[in-house]
Amino acid sequence: MAADGTQHPLKIYWIMWSALFVLSTFSYLTDFMDRGLLRHFLILLFMLAKAGGIVWIFMHMGWERIALKLAILGPPVAILVLIGLMSLEGHYVEGSRVEHYGESTMEVETPGHH
Repeated sequence: MAADGTQHPLKIYWIMWSALFVLSTFSYLTDFMDRGLLRHFLILLFMLAKAGGIVWIFMHMGWERIALKLAILGPPVAILVLIGLMSLEGHYVEGSRVEHYGESTMEVETPGHH
């Protein structure tokens, strides 16, 4: 009985499972690190690597056409760029408020605590 479509070799899936196990182990081990920024960077790096591998292999994105890849991956990338731009603008606005008013306007006074 011949199948119309192609079947991917199981070796690809075993390699991906192994890579996910190794990346998850590294991600878990970074929780024991004492360094703040490096620790967060490594956790995010391992998370993105695992998510990319899952999408590429298990969701079969690696075998899709470029148009479908761009249609699926383009909007999240655009959102991340816009979030980055909003963050930069927020830092600029906060800096200009500190420069103009002499102190941050982000600190909210609680009633009764002057």
